[in-house]
Order: sequence, then structure tokens, then C-alpha cells
Amino acid sequence: MKFIEITKKTSIDFIGLRNKAFVLSLALVLFGFFAFIMIALGKANESVDFTGGTQLQVKFEDQIAIGDLRSVLTGGGIGDVQIQQASGTKEFFIKTKLADAEKEKIQDKLSGILSKDFQGKKFQILGSNMVGSTVGKALKKNAIIAVVISMICIIVYIAWRFTFIFGIAATIATFHDVLALLGIFYLLNMEINILFITALLTIAGYSLTDTVVVFDRIRENIPKMKSKTDFGNTINRSINEVLSRTLITSITTLLAIGSILFLGGQVLFEFSLALFIGVLIGTYSSIFVASPIVYVWRKKVR
Repeated sequence: MKFIEITKKTSIDFIGLRNKAFVLSLALVLFGFFAFIMIALGKANESVDFTGGTQLQVKFEDQIAIGDLRSVLTGGGIGDVQIQQASGTKEFFIKTKLADAEKEKIQDKLSGILSKDFQGKKFQILGSNMVGSTVGKALKKNAIIAVVISMICIIVYIAWRFTFIFGIAATIATFHDVLALLGIFYLLNMEINILFITALLTIAGYSLTDTVVVFDRIRENIPKMKSKTDFGNTINRSINEVLSRTLITSITTLLAIGSILFLGGQVLFEFSLALFIGVLIGTYSSIFVASPIVYVWRKKVR
């Protein structure tokens, strides 16, 4: 059976490029830490789920496109708005960061905007309530706990399947991807919401899978080493051998995510953008971060 190969047999010296890669990765990680601190201090573009605000339930008599509703509200001065349509109905849940103390003003402002831009289309505000930030804080806490537990499990699993050094390297590479994506999103001033947290955890899993493939090939090639000093060449050969597979996997994944990114609409844009950037970072780290860390560590120890 003939398989498609994007790259022919390569002999790239990935280990020789490790210092340049480490400088880039260090910059991404430091900026990710900075973004994490800003988010913890509430100085990032966080969604209503994290900051709290007001939720209104609106029902239209005629069918309204969610994109048109979002454009009308944003143009009318209600920024940072999140809209969700109840499936199979003409009802919409509208979240805004405006405080509950201004609930009456929000309802009046919303009614005025809808009456002006949707003339002739009847609607009714069924109710409004406060969206507390308690759930968001609990989600942040649970997300951190989930990441920490997953990192511990990664170390244990890879240490059992490979060696302890491999487990630490995979964990560092995964943290690298999460922090890098966090920093880039903060730099772009994109909204930090529940979907973004989901994307972070998804990318962590994707990156780990890609790293394990490389580690598997390194383990297969280690018995072929002529001497312990040949470990760098073994890593280079292993990465080059799986390079085509890695690129094909990443490209096909990016094609699927790209279709959501460009065709999924505003609701899924930031989520798909996070996945798109995350796959690129994860592919980079599996080649230029995880394996070089194993090489440097083993060289220092032995």
C-alpha cells in the first residue's frame, strides 16, 4: 500500500536548532505567565461567565438571525454581548457585562435598540437576572486542578512507558503550549471564555499525542545507537522519520478547524482560532521543545 508523503527523506538537524527554539519558547512562556497574572488580576478581556453581568431573555414573534441580532446590539452600544438561541425556538438569551443594578436601564436600552432596528417585528422581554461570577471562579479553579492532575498523570504514564525524563519533557512541552496560547490570545485581546478554556485542554491533549509519537520512534531507535554520544543523532533521525506523519496529521487537523474558523460564524470564531493556533504550537513543541529537552537533560545527567 502506497502512502502519501508531504516530505521525502529529510536529515534536518533539529537538535542543532535547539538553542534558537528555546529562546523563542522562553519568550512565549514568559508572555504566557504574564497573561496568566493579568487574567488572575481581572485585567484581561474576560467574558461575562467570569466577570458577571446581566442576562436577558427575549422572544420574537418572527424568526431573527442571531448574527443580525448581535450586529444590532453591538451597533447600539451594548458591547461585550453574548447571545445564545434556544434550540427550535425564537427566544434568545443575551448576556452583557452591565451590572444588575442597571437592569431597568438595560431593558429600556435593549427595547429601544430592537424597536429601532427591527421595526415591525414584535418582541417581548421575558425576564432578566444577574449572572454571577461565582461559576466562573469555580470554573477557573477546577480548570487549574484539572490541568495539574492531568500533568501528574502524564508524568506517571510516560515515565512508566518510557522513562522519567521523557515524562518531565512531555509535561514541560504541554505547559509550554498552554501558556503560549494563553499569551497569544491575551496579546490579540481576544475574549477569555469557557470555550477558550475548553480549547486549552483540547490542545494540551493534542500536543501530548503528537509528542508521544516522536518519543515512540526515539525509543525504537535507541537500541540502534552505536554509542551514548550518538543520542543527539538518534533524536534527529527519529524526528525526521515521523516528520511526514506529523505534518500530514497537523495539516488535516488544521483544514477541519479552518472550515469552522471561516464558516462557523462569530460564535465559534474565537474557539476555532484558539484550536488553530494551538495545533501550530503543539506541532512546533513536539519537534523543537519536548525532544531537545530530553537531549539536554540526558546530556547533563550523563
